[in-house]
Amino acid sequence: MLWAIVEQLMGVMDFGSVSLTKKKPSVLIVDYDLVTRRTIADYFNHHDMRAVLAGDNQTMLRVVSCREPDLVVIGSHVGTDALHLLRGLRSLSVVPVILLAGQRYEETDRIVALELGADDVVTRPFGLPELLARVRANVRRRAMDMLHPMRREGQCYRFAGWQFDQRTRQLTNPVGHSVTLTKGEFALLSAFVVAPRRPLTREHLLKATRIHEDVDDRSINVRILRLRRKLGDDGRHPPLIRTERAIGYVLDADVQIA
Repeated sequence: MLWAIVEQLMGVMDFGSVSLTKKKPSVLIVDYDLVTRRTIADYFNHHDMRAVLAGDNQTMLRVVSCREPDLVVIGSHVGTDALHLLRGLRSLSVVPVILLAGQRYEETDRIVALELGADDVVTRPFGLPELLARVRANVRRRAMDMLHPMRREGQCYRFAGWQFDQRTRQLTNPVGHSVTLTKGEFALLSAFVVAPRRPLTREHLLKATRIHEDVDDRSINVRILRLRRKLGDDGRHPPLIRTERAIGYVLDADVQIA
């Protein structure tokens, strides 16, 4: 009862005995059942993870908006709300998601979850060691994608008349002129083209940019401004990269893989 009261007052529970070092991957655990949340969190915290807890949809979205975790686990006790939570999360972020499914989950339910954006679906019964291994695998895969953008399926993208070739690091404007990108601008644009029309948090963009060069939260806005200018933002027309208030930024264009 005490934990439930504290969570309700704080919105998110954890942190107390958990080191905040950036070396530990952060995992947001979303489940309506308090005991389940604490059990998974305790196990993760003892295995070099930093667990953050959320007991409802609003708390989950608030946490992701403020500081995007490395991965989200949606627990089985959310029941039929799981797909609703997944839709809400995918409208905000491209963070990896593992959905924990009950024994009644049919194959079609798992397929729907994967099509809605879940990266993995784990069906009961399962052990915490297996869940931890799946979390680590997804976090590792995401880090490798950010380190090696050429490994992504899409290597050349087209949007709003522009062409962005990751293999040659070349950006071409609608009239065919080449536009030079810095390492940081290349990393930012790479993050945007794989998630068009989805708001990306500053934390997500910071993680993508830090792979290529040092950047802090204060300078991310400046780098976005410079990228906007290179994408033809003159202040007279809506920018391709739009500010999403209290969240971050969104590439406001449809993207095709060339």
